[in-house]
Amino acid sequence: MNVYPTDKVRNVAVIAHGGAGKTSLTEAMLFNTGATKRMGKVDEGNTASDFYPEEIKRRMTVNTTLVPCEYRGHKVNLLDTPGFADFAGEVKAALRVADAALVVVSAAAGVEVQTELYWMESGTMPKVVFVNKMDRENASFEKALEDMRARFPQPVVPLQLPIGAEANFKGVVDLVRRKALYFEAGSGKCTEADIPADMAGEVETYREALMEAAAEGNDELLNKYLEGEELSDDEIRTGLRGAARQGSSVFVFCGSALNNMGVQPLLDFIVDSMPDPTSHPDAGGDNPGSEALAALVFKTIADPYIGRLSFLRVFTGTLKADSVVFNANKEKEEKIGQLLVMRGKEQFPVPELQAGDIGALAKLSVTTTGDTLTERARPVMLKGIEFPQPMLAVAIEPKSKGDEDKLSSALQRLLEEDPTISTEKNAETRQTILRTLGESHTDIIVERLSRKFGVDVVVKEMRIPYRETIRGTVQVEGKHKKQSGGHGQYGHVWLKIEPLPDQEFLFEENVFGGAVPRNFFPAVEKGVREAMAEGVLAGYPVTNVKVTLYDGSYHSVDSSEMAFKLAGSLAFRKGMEQAKPVLLEPIMDVTVEVPEQYLGDIIGDLNSKRGRVLGMEPQGKNQVVKAQVPLSEMARYSIDLKSITQGRGKFTMSFSHYEEVPAGTAEKIIQKARQEREEK
Repeated sequence: MNVYPTDKVRNVAVIAHGGAGKTSLTEAMLFNTGATKRMGKVDEGNTASDFYPEEIKRRMTVNTTLVPCEYRGHKVNLLDTPGFADFAGEVKAALRVADAALVVVSAAAGVEVQTELYWMESGTMPKVVFVNKMDRENASFEKALEDMRARFPQPVVPLQLPIGAEANFKGVVDLVRRKALYFEAGSGKCTEADIPADMAGEVETYREALMEAAAEGNDELLNKYLEGEELSDDEIRTGLRGAARQGSSVFVFCGSALNNMGVQPLLDFIVDSMPDPTSHPDAGGDNPGSEALAALVFKTIADPYIGRLSFLRVFTGTLKADSVVFNANKEKEEKIGQLLVMRGKEQFPVPELQAGDIGALAKLSVTTTGDTLTERARPVMLKGIEFPQPMLAVAIEPKSKGDEDKLSSALQRLLEEDPTISTEKNAETRQTILRTLGESHTDIIVERLSRKFGVDVVVKEMRIPYRETIRGTVQVEGKHKKQSGGHGQYGHVWLKIEPLPDQEFLFEENVFGGAVPRNFFPAVEKGVREAMAEGVLAGYPVTNVKVTLYDGSYHSVDSSEMAFKLAGSLAFRKGMEQAKPVLLEPIMDVTVEVPEQYLGDIIGDLNSKRGRVLGMEPQGKNQVVKAQVPLSEMARYSIDLKSITQGRGKFTMSFSHYEEVPAGTAEKIIQKARQEREEK
């Protein structure tokens, strides 16, 4: 593959709801530009961009894939992104390094949830729309346009009108050239003809809107248009190019990606009118090649055989093979060997990547996703990528008992690859907790652990780290006395045990007259602490207690640290049972952001989860709800929220405090814990 100068590169993120046809569209573009010899199909599992086993199995995109094609002396870097919320991090990364977005809308389904969310995520980035599946049942170009105009702030302007629909879809009318284009299904070949007579009025109506959008893309043309003068076709093209690159209007094409109809005009528009890399805010002006090197790593693949593969975009400067770069985030040098351009899983070595281009590097030692590669002498730090926080927590454990270390190592590699997962080893519950963006995401991670690293795991419910405490004050005796020939064992203590709401634990001594020698005080405290590890209700750790050693007795020969440790432990356990023990649960601070129409349902759902709504405030078109909810009720909240808001809601949560569990709920938890201990 050739090396391309900055102005001949187009970086386009292909975004949409799952099933709209992103992968089929990129496949048609690859075929039409000669990058592939035949068009693959998602259903057959043979497309260039969906090549991972989990993608082939599910017939959906899971990873953002770079699929460049060369067309009319340009290189078009297409970033085929997933369309499901569980993989939103992949879309965020693609949008960070793209200069434009190609939005795919199904003519049958209209604007779907993830299309809406990703459109808003892309902000003011220039966009072009392809209304796909015009040959499907219930296809409606008008409905798709209405949907877009109702939901999005930018003017949505068709450059084409479909000729026919559903089974009768044959081609499009080019509104700029006022010509009909008829497509041969499969080959992408196009025949030009006059506009059908019955569409003449419709064409003129839409062409007027087109001229208005073109005029707004160029000040000179705007003056001419406002004075009532007709714009020529060339002037319209000039204006359209300006409007498209500024993002002041979003232009719409239509066709059928699966049958390769209408794809060629879209490619021409991307090359002619979509912005080149100099338009990006991080590009450093009109001549980014003269600046210091600055490249952002936006994706990492951790492969057990070829090692780490880092995808990056060069924003300024030139990245050369067999060179040394400086990682600004880690403040370490990285040696670069081969420089690769990827097309799906195909690799093409290149001598360099100029500013604006996208490629990959193998086996970098310290670099991870979000890092900037630059020059030590002229360091530049690019803004990283804001990934969504994983909120669905499950416990995982290896099927084979001896695989704990193997699992830990595999998870570490996956964390390098996917910044939208997190893991922790909970010392209390003794579980390995995996957090993801959703159920499908969890399933994919479990599959990757098995396929890539040979670790089969079992997914279990996350245990809630409950606590136990007391509500009463008691004075209690503990005596350990044992005589078995020779030296015996003797330890005797009196403890006062009372609640301590603002502190986890406090041990004090208040012994008079040497009833218990001072050197045994630490042993008593140690015995109490060991007893606190397992409470008397359900075996959970004890917290918020104050213990005072105030009396006891000792034997000059038989007393020992061990005896007093055991006496302290016995006294504490006995005292816990008498001091009105209660169960505590973790309470979380929860912030939920939802469109206003779902506000009532969200508040009702939080109330049903024993939550306390603390307040609400508007944020743009959305409402933000703040609440405190028990952790046990939040385990599957990401799934519930998705269901209630059709995927439009998001939330964050953090630990707040512990609170007493209501009696009825506590009884169920205690019974379950005792049953589990008996089974062990």
